[in-house]
Formats: sequence, structure tokens, C-alpha cells
Amino acid sequence: MSGESDAQVIFVIGAGGGVGKPLCERLAKRGATVIGVGRSEDKLKSVGDHCASTLTLDAKDPDAVSEAVSAIVKEHGRIDGAVNLAGSILLKPAHSTSPDEFRETIELNLTTAFNMVRAVAQPMSKHGGGSVVLMTSAVAEHGYPAHEAISAAKAGVIGLARSAASTYASKGVRFNCVAPGLTDTPMAGQIFGSEPALKASLAMHANGRAGQPEQVASAIDFLLQADQAHVTGQVLAVDGGLSRVHAK
Repeated sequence: MSGESDAQVIFVIGAGGGVGKPLCERLAKRGATVIGVGRSEDKLKSVGDHCASTLTLDAKDPDAVSEAVSAIVKEHGRIDGAVNLAGSILLKPAHSTSPDEFRETIELNLTTAFNMVRAVAQPMSKHGGGSVVLMTSAVAEHGYPAHEAISAAKAGVIGLARSAASTYASKGVRFNCVAPGLTDTPMAGQIFGSEPALKASLAMHANGRAGQPEQVASAIDFLLQADQAHVTGQVLAVDGGLSRVHAK
């Protein structure tokens, strides 16, 4: 990748969230220049020590994301990596999901991912390539009850990543997904806050336990590294076997 410094410049949407915090810490420890982005200024304060700078914006706004990318390129000369951690969990069957709930689920999970891809693809293409990591889910590739809206959104993220991987491969820009199972983050609070829901969810995981944010962050970091230049269009599951292995 081109530039004056060998340190990767990495743009993280959702930096103050459950996975964002260990990811930013990891990236900073290996010398990356991290620009942390999120909707909450208070949450971003918790990762301030690991970021070169932080920006408050709503990733559902395509212009806001594009403007942030332009500002980063102007200051640092390039963007080497981009991660979209924005998202949500909605556990409802289709007949109980309102149009507004469906729309919000699509916007938080798929629209934010598309806005990132749209914003970084050309700058990365012009400055030596890069790696984009999007978040999907085990539920996108295996049918689970009461997951219709979130499954649709996360399946869309996989399609987005694979199409973009094809479009920009010749420019050295890689697009991959990380697909967690149940992970112990605030986003999954509705599951961890209900003993029956937690028991049922854990029972679907072959290893019988929830993932930890650091494990997901490690997978994202792996895909961001320049050493993985031959990995694109892939879905890396970090799900305790949820998407591929039956529990006993």
C-alpha cells in the first residue's frame, strides 16, 4: 500500500461499541492509525486513547460517511482499511415486524455497510488498495426462527461484499465479512437479559457458549492486515459452529 508511512490508516464505524473497543485497542497496539467513528460522543471517549482522531456521525447518512472519508484522505493521504460495526439485532417473526422496524433494521445493517463501501472504494483504488470488513451474521446463511428482518439485512451484506470484491479486485481493494454467532456485547443485551432466550441461543452453538468481543475483533484484524492480500469475497465465521455444525 502506498503512502509516507507503513502504518495502516484504518477507518472504524462503531468504534465505541462492544466489538469496536477491543478492535481499536488491537489496531493501535500494532501501530495502526485509527480513526474511530460513531453516533455517540460519550462512547467514542472510551476509545479516544486508541484513536488518532474520532468523528461523530450517523453512518446511515451517505453524505456524512463520504465527507468523513474525504477528510481522512486529505489528512493522512489514504485509507488502508475500513470496518463497519454499525448494526442491530431484531428477533421477531415477519408477521410481528412492523414496516418501520424492518426499514430500521435494513438501514442500520445494510445501508451503513453500503455507505462505507461507496465512500471508500475509489479512494482505496487510487491509493494502492485496501481492505474493507463488513459485519454479517450466522443467521444470514442458515435459517433460524424469528430472524426474518435481520437475516435479510445480513444476507444483503454478504451479497454486497462479494459483488464489491469482484468489482474492485483489480484495484487491490478487498471486501470480506465477519459473521459472529451470539457475542457478549451490549447489542445482544436483550438475549443475555433473558434466561430462557440465552439458554435457547447457547444450545444452538455447538460449543455451548457465547463468543467474546475480543474474538470477533481478532478475526477483523486478521482480514485487515496486508499479509492477507489474497483473501477477498469471503465470510469468516466466528460463531462456535452455529452456521455449520449441529449441536448435540
